[in-house]
Amino acid sequence: MTPIKTKFDLIVVGGGASGLMAAGRAADLGKRVLLLEKNKKVGEKLKMTGGGRCNITNAEFDTKVLLKTYGEAEKFLYSLFSQFGVKETFSFFESKGLPLVVQARKRAFPKTEKAEDVLRVLLKYARDGKVTILTDLPVTKIHGTKEGITGVSSGKEMYSATDYLFATGSVSHPETGSTGDGLKWLEKLGHSVFPATPTIVPISTAEKWSKTLAGVSLSFMKITFFSDGKKAFSITGKILFTHFGLSGPLILNNAHRVANLLHDGIVTASIDAYPHTDLGALDRRIVAVFNKNKNKEFRNIIKDITPEGTGRGILPLFKENFDINKKVHSIGKDERKYIVRTLKALPLTITGLMGFDRAVVADGGVTLKEIDMRTMRSKIIPNLYVTGDLLHINRPSGGFSLQLCWSSGYVAGSHAGK
Repeated sequence: MTPIKTKFDLIVVGGGASGLMAAGRAADLGKRVLLLEKNKKVGEKLKMTGGGRCNITNAEFDTKVLLKTYGEAEKFLYSLFSQFGVKETFSFFESKGLPLVVQARKRAFPKTEKAEDVLRVLLKYARDGKVTILTDLPVTKIHGTKEGITGVSSGKEMYSATDYLFATGSVSHPETGSTGDGLKWLEKLGHSVFPATPTIVPISTAEKWSKTLAGVSLSFMKITFFSDGKKAFSITGKILFTHFGLSGPLILNNAHRVANLLHDGIVTASIDAYPHTDLGALDRRIVAVFNKNKNKEFRNIIKDITPEGTGRGILPLFKENFDINKKVHSIGKDERKYIVRTLKALPLTITGLMGFDRAVVADGGVTLKEIDMRTMRSKIIPNLYVTGDLLHINRPSGGFSLQLCWSSGYVAGSHAGK
């Protein structure tokens, strides 16, 4: 094993959002920084965020309101976000020539709507500080004990520094290199690590009708989940149908609740296609459509009584109750009532959650009790900092995950740079 000659002040393992931010900040303060990245290029997952547009943060400037979205982690995050929060994130990127725009649900994006531009800013920040960036170089071993890390190895090469920072991410989208290496290292070094589970993730369903609608997105739908036939909870918002089930922000942000139900028994769901219309009003609406199309076959007027783009998927649901080829004037009252009830409760069976390969965010990671959240320094390993998705923090989609990366990366870099 041949030690590299240069002795660095800080070695950052992981070239994602928090790693680049931390490396750039420490270098900006005059430290000699080495960043090691296992992929051929840094920022692979960052380029995927927000569908390539990069939901850079959530424009909630009230820190108390913002931190409530992080659940049980809220009480640990006040010091961190008081040092570098949403306001500072806006200032950071805009001062570097990347203006941000705020869209629906307070989601902030670069004005260019290009994740590559966010990566470009971070790379320039690191390079301006003369950060040494080595790519295609997976760390294979961590040297050290609870007294401190003494070096990291990649193959036969060993790299050493005064301080170390793990920013390897969790295990969502493993194709980008996030395979949970950092979690294993932390556990081996003596940290308590919660196992990773995909939390912001699509839901898989059994029914063919919903998969027929793959690509269709509906706003203001109400979906109710049942555990062993008993109502568990209802949510209303935008639902995206996929070839495997359901997705979209509403589904992603509540997947962890569905996961809890799946532990307890059979989970089913029903979608109310007209949540703001009661049974009587919907019945009158359908009667009006029927009166205008008395001599048409039911299958040919399905588009007039279902949300746009859903007719082809919903139509087969009526086959079990009546002939969908019959003329509208032949449809009886009971059959019409069945149509109304079905549109108010489209049936689904939940078969599970999609895996890490489709997860936007996975929870799990080191318990926050073992991290000094004022500095991001480990309370167990004196010369180790931990940032980003390696922290055990649940958060919804909508910019909250990246904000955690910016905050933890900048604060860790600041303290490592002192």
